[in-house]
Amino acid sequence: MLKDFSVSALMMGLLTAFVGFISSFAVIMQGLQAMGATAPEIASALLAQSVSMGLLAMVFSARYRMPISIAWSTPGAALLSGISAIEGGFPATVGAFVVCGVLIILSGLFRPLGRAIRMIPAPLANAMLAGILLSLCLAPVKAVAFNAAFGLPIVITWMVVVSRWRLWAVPASLGALILVLIFGVDLPPDIMAQIGAAIQPDLTFITPVFTLHGAISVAIPLFIVTMASQNIPGIAILKVHHYEPPPGVLFAGTGLFSILGGLVGGVPVNMAAITAAMCASDDAHPDPAKRYWAAIVGGSGYIVLGLVAGGIIAFVSLAPPVLLQAVAGLGLIAAFSSAAFAAYREPETREAAAITFLVTASGTSFAGISGAFWGLVAGGVMMGLQRFMRSPKK
Repeated sequence: MLKDFSVSALMMGLLTAFVGFISSFAVIMQGLQAMGATAPEIASALLAQSVSMGLLAMVFSARYRMPISIAWSTPGAALLSGISAIEGGFPATVGAFVVCGVLIILSGLFRPLGRAIRMIPAPLANAMLAGILLSLCLAPVKAVAFNAAFGLPIVITWMVVVSRWRLWAVPASLGALILVLIFGVDLPPDIMAQIGAAIQPDLTFITPVFTLHGAISVAIPLFIVTMASQNIPGIAILKVHHYEPPPGVLFAGTGLFSILGGLVGGVPVNMAAITAAMCASDDAHPDPAKRYWAAIVGGSGYIVLGLVAGGIIAFVSLAPPVLLQAVAGLGLIAAFSSAAFAAYREPETREAAAITFLVTASGTSFAGISGAFWGLVAGGVMMGLQRFMRSPKK
């Protein structure tokens, strides 16, 4: 393996870890906070997820000699922000994480389940994702309304950087948030001591509580979003670059680590799409057979970042919540626009996609079940009705 190592893979791996962590950890924080997690529980979750992502990427990439990149479920965390706290509090959410992990394992081991997920109409899956992301994508506007002197620097920084260096846009907006904190917010005099005390988080085991409400409102929508927007596209990215990954093994592995990470508060981990494309690109190495080192380096970078996650959270948490939400929202704009475009691309399914989007985006729960689930159901009913009415018999 060492003969395949290269400087280009090293640089791309480091960039992958930095971009993958910094561009989405704010979304993870926001989602866990919405479900009632405390700061120590969030730090524990980020540590567990980062180590899980790193270990899986290193083991899978070395085993199969492919640039297999693993990520946390950013769309899943955005889903949590839209659902908010459920009956039973954060332990019930942890129970839903475990159930979601079990479903991911089953999708890898039980092929009909994997096929069933792939059979969910793409317009409806994308419309549900767009509806989930909408509220967070509105956060930058709310941040400017809250305090223009705080919100505008973050938004303008993102706009300038995304116009030329897209991958660096979210890290740059996070840097703007840090500058706003340093120069605009009255920080406590012992801030460095607080960061030092929190920089190495402890794993906090949370006894899961399993409820029907949690399974239907959180676990099933989280499973669908993770599979449809992360795992399946992640496999597709590798195939586009002429690799043949074993989906069953990869899904089962990420599902197992999702269960383990869920027990300490972490959202599921899954196949990456964006960072997988980075590691599989020519920039990682001219020879496709040697690009796997980029994913191995990226995995080790995730582990290092996870070990200092507590310090990052301690500092960023000093900001008004709406500013952190703004950074998270900016990081999801690309995902929102892509999902919305894919949802409405086909004229014959636009009404069904619109219903899915509106029901999901409303954030309204029916019978204690989240709008994301009902959005998918409502859109499916509309699509089925349209196909029935347009059938040749009619």
